[in-house]
Amino acid sequence: MANPTPKPKQTTAIDHGVGSRIAFLRAANGLSQSALASALGVSFQQVQKYETGKNRVGAGRLQAIAERLGVPVSSFFEPEPEASTENGPALLRVAGAVEILRAYNQIADDQMRRDVLSLVKSAARIGQLRSADEAAPQSPTAPRNA
Repeated sequence: MANPTPKPKQTTAIDHGVGSRIAFLRAANGLSQSALASALGVSFQQVQKYETGKNRVGAGRLQAIAERLGVPVSSFFEPEPEASTENGPALLRVAGAVEILRAYNQIADDQMRRDVLSLVKSAARIGQLRSADEAAPQSPTAPRNA
């Protein structure tokens, strides 16, 4: 028998992923759960349930959340190739992460966003290569790369 469809009230991995993205984007916008809840006309506990995937977010509510956070609805479904959704809140504690996300969220042009993302990824790769080069054992006669 094929996989049965989940019961209407049962949440799925997609619901958990959407909830994690809501939490991540809310924090990136500097909003508390209470502030988002107030803007949506729900309790902060309801926002918590959305963010943890305990409750499903309806289409209309998801649209309202997207509008309040200034992102397209599709951003709640974008894959996160570099990190799992569980790491999202931890990543926000990295110095400068929230400021970078706030600035990025203010870029309206999609091509500009892609260019900025490409630039940041390139800088990260260069940093990783430099770190690996510095950590590699050096031969006493070989000159160090500057």
